Amino acid sequence: MESNVLSMKFPHALCSVVPLFCGGKLLGIGKDAAASQSVTTVQWGPCDPVLALDSALQCAFFEIPLDYHNHSVGVARLGLVKANATRERRGTVFMNPGGPGVSGINDLNSTSALLLDQTGGYYDVVSWDPRGVGTVTIPGDVFCFDSAEEQQAFFNGTIEVNGIEMTGNFTDPADIQNLLAQAGTMQKQYDGLAQRCSQHSDGKYLQYVGTAATARDLAAMADALDGPGSPVNYIGLSYGTILGSWFINMFPERVGRVVIDGVVDPARFGTVDIALSGWGAQLVDADKVYEAFFTGCALAGPAGCPIASAGQTPVDVNNDIQALLQAAHDTARANPSAPVTSGQIRALLRTIMYVPTTWGLFVNTTLSQFAQEVQAESGGNITRRRSIRERDEKETFPYSTEAIICGDSKDNTGANMTDVFEGIISTSNNISSMFAAAWPFATYYCPFWPVRAVERYEGPFNKTLANPILVIGNTFDPATPFSGAKAVADELGDHAALVRLNGFGHTSQAEPSACISNIIRAYMVNGTLPQGDETVCEVDADFEVFPGVNTSAILASMPAMDV
Repeated sequence: MESNVLSMKFPHALCSVVPLFCGGKLLGIGKDAAASQSVTTVQWGPCDPVLALDSALQCAFFEIPLDYHNHSVGVARLGLVKANATRERRGTVFMNPGGPGVSGINDLNSTSALLLDQTGGYYDVVSWDPRGVGTVTIPGDVFCFDSAEEQQAFFNGTIEVNGIEMTGNFTDPADIQNLLAQAGTMQKQYDGLAQRCSQHSDGKYLQYVGTAATARDLAAMADALDGPGSPVNYIGLSYGTILGSWFINMFPERVGRVVIDGVVDPARFGTVDIALSGWGAQLVDADKVYEAFFTGCALAGPAGCPIASAGQTPVDVNNDIQALLQAAHDTARANPSAPVTSGQIRALLRTIMYVPTTWGLFVNTTLSQFAQEVQAESGGNITRRRSIRERDEKETFPYSTEAIICGDSKDNTGANMTDVFEGIISTSNNISSMFAAAWPFATYYCPFWPVRAVERYEGPFNKTLANPILVIGNTFDPATPFSGAKAVADELGDHAALVRLNGFGHTSQAEPSACISNIIRAYMVNGTLPQGDETVCEVDADFEVFPGVNTSAILASMPAMDV
């Protein structure tokens, strides 16, 4: 894997080496990771076009210690990407797009224009592939299998491939019994996966890909690019808000202008068993986003949403989707080789809920295709079953997300797979009937994951910050409910301003809002934050979720119902 990384076309002589090898104290790191730093200039150069399609972006490497508390372990390397300031440069804004496991290098290809606009053009916008992510950072993506065939064969015939079959809100005794009967098999599989991950060539890195180390990397990058001890400016989305929360509390004196958007409550993240209750708490608004989806479809009608019929209400459209799920469920029960299962449809629907800009395309293509395939199944035209991951991945897929989330999570509590399944059933009963049973999901690996990170930050999360931060959440977010943003803002008190985008999807980037962009720009350029307990922004009226249907129309028409 490393030989592949070294063959990429990043410039090699470029790194600002973080010299943690000379004794003394590294400014901003703390006495427990004492070292001296002599910062050199990062050598930016052209990016490999495979990585950065935007030729205006520049790339670099940056060396960091694998373990800030034990330098003898060795040196790691981050891949960096930069969009240059368009006006007189004031410094750097670092951006993490979330995941964890999302490539910051890839993400900046599509978000650089937005971020340069939101920062007024006064800052270089720098993103990076954090440790455990991507093809150019070392350690990069975490693999546990050497081929797609090996990976598929390992999980063949299990819910890892087929998804969980259930209907309604998971109260059917047959569905419950069927799931619980698979607990022993899946625990054996996940225990075996943990062993494979440990024994794989990437296994030696598992304990070094945690968020606390990445927070230290962020401080080190700021030292190199803006000067030792400089204020750190940062925009973090989704998981990037965990990184942001850990950073501002680990290094409160280094806080410059920091925006966290789509917020996970960090106090919960590290203190609960994430496989049992942590993920369920993130789903409290997921079914409301689904309501927005089928409401918008009904408003658009068949011309804008082909799964709707003329004159259908939102409830009617939902009933049709539920009928599709029921048919897929029943056929999969009767025909184990059915190519599409209700579990697969739910899993894909969950990801689609993140991005309302994709809803129209999804119903016109994938969901319509699913309906045709389920109809063919019911008529006896059975073909080979394919997993959702197999649809999207031609090669073995990494476990980077699992490695970071599970490495950061609470110490193993002894939970077993039956506990995990019972938690899913309870979450489906009480929080999200549509998406609680989506499988696989990264948090469910954590009770069986082989290691925890060598360093984890467990709080407090109410440090006195050098500068106040901006906290943003959506009214209805399928993965990071607004309650997370409010919890962080409440913890920080006068050191945070809270903004709510009155819309759907995951983070405020899910739907365009000039109001949000103006608030971020005023903060980044002038340090101005909105006053009051909570500021509410609307989605731009000219943005159509479905043809002829904007967000405000959906909000006004959403039925009060349980889905």
